[in-house]
Amino acid sequence: MRRIREFGLLFAFACAPGVCAQAGQPSELDVLRGRVVYLDFWASWCEPCRRSFPWMQQLKRSYEAQGLTVIAVNLDRDRADAESFLRRFKPDFQIRFDPTGQWAEQFELRGMPTSIVIDRRGVVRFTHVGFRTDDGPAYTRQVEELLAEH
Repeated sequence: MRRIREFGLLFAFACAPGVCAQAGQPSELDVLRGRVVYLDFWASWCEPCRRSFPWMQQLKRSYEAQGLTVIAVNLDRDRADAESFLRRFKPDFQIRFDPTGQWAEQFELRGMPTSIVIDRRGVVRFTHVGFRTDDGPAYTRQVEELLAEH
């Protein structure tokens, strides 16, 4: 199992421009400690991503109160393409932008979308490449398994 350097990489997400906490406020890093994180890399041109977004929305709504955080990282070079996609799907989970692919490179992505499921201790437990609607129940069981661990 690969450990995410005490959430160091997720801290980079938290400190994307305009996202860092201001002085005296808790950082997103602190909020993510002890939570299961479903980290999804996507692009507007990706057909399976169009199927995964409604599923991730339902996953977030069903399990957020139990300790799940969903973060979707966009890899489009043109932010306007990503914004158009987001207007269509209207997600209420966290969105980050990685137009240079820096974060994606650290996870050595092999396909789109790629989802990384990280347990409460910051350990990568599952990686999914691609998304089919039939995959949803198995992915949900994995999240449930991690949420049940304490």
